[in-house]
Amino acid sequence: MRNLEQIKRLSTPSYYYDIELLDETLHALHKEADAYGYHVHYAVKANANPVLLKRISRQGLGADCVSGNEIKRALECGFPADSIVYAGVGKSDAEIELALEQDIFCFNCESLPEIQVIDEIAGRMGKKAKIALRINPNVDAHTHHYITTGIEENKFGIYLYDLEHVVQETLQRSHIQLTGLHFHIGSQITDMSVFRGLCIRANEIQANLKEHGLILPHINFGGGLGINYQEPDRQPIADFKAYFATFARFFEPMPHQQVHFELGRSVVAQCGNLIAKVLYVKEGKNRRFVILDAGMNDLLRPALYQAFHQMENLTSNLPEAKYDIVGPICESADCFGKDIALNATQRGDLIAIRSCGAYGETMASRYNLRDLPHCAYSE
Repeated sequence: MRNLEQIKRLSTPSYYYDIELLDETLHALHKEADAYGYHVHYAVKANANPVLLKRISRQGLGADCVSGNEIKRALECGFPADSIVYAGVGKSDAEIELALEQDIFCFNCESLPEIQVIDEIAGRMGKKAKIALRINPNVDAHTHHYITTGIEENKFGIYLYDLEHVVQETLQRSHIQLTGLHFHIGSQITDMSVFRGLCIRANEIQANLKEHGLILPHINFGGGLGINYQEPDRQPIADFKAYFATFARFFEPMPHQQVHFELGRSVVAQCGNLIAKVLYVKEGKNRRFVILDAGMNDLLRPALYQAFHQMENLTSNLPEAKYDIVGPICESADCFGKDIALNATQRGDLIAIRSCGAYGETMASRYNLRDLPHCAYSE
């Protein structure tokens, strides 16, 4: 890892962000998306750290928000209201009112009852809400079942069999402007054939709508592009080239139709690392445990998704040994990995848990009344 001397001075546990890598990632993203005229909105749920958000907004990305507070944070960090899309299956009345007051770019709507409520609130406020229909295209992302969102039947999106009815009902609403279609089939997808399948399904849906005289100006494919958790140093930047090229090759946009994406993990995951200190090394009969001062409250992904994160001892050059890496929380699930090879480890060593820039800090909690982790940034 770069800036090792700075890292050794950190209070722990601490999220450490490599700002240079973030900038390199944003440059690569722009290069590949701009080649096709694509519009990218950063998914704020991946990491809402204001330092990162301000840097991302200055690079011209829009924002993809899933709560009223995310909309507020995005605005505070410089994202223009007309670049904000608002998704989520459970938008409250107050959140809808906030978004309408700010004249955001688009609501991504996931059910007919939601559209009816937005129409009613917009009418009361004298507004016209721009919406896109989030369609559940029944495309399997082949990832963990908690982060697969595009197959029937789950809480997300409008089902294909119900689409015609929803479209007709939406077009009759006086305070709704139907501007586009929206998809999001899952997360941590590295197989580009999955996105090819999404393109083919989107082409079919748009062709059907066109037969009924409806051509919409925007289409939004959500996000889902994965990163290399196993070898972060070998592939520190996601494969934006293959990702956008897949849509350019297989998706057939309507004339003058704008194509949008909502990327989060692939933008920020590799620039963030959780730095923890070893409290104890506990010898068992068959296993050795490294007990860190970071726990599942600081990084939930391994406990929630059984997610893998590369780990390394930053302060030992001794031969490797295998350990179970655990935290101090009073839960057996508070485990970052089993049989992990680390340079021989002792109390006081610093352990880096890699690729934590997405769904790390933003999911941290005060469970067990622990303090939230610190944050630091490369100098």
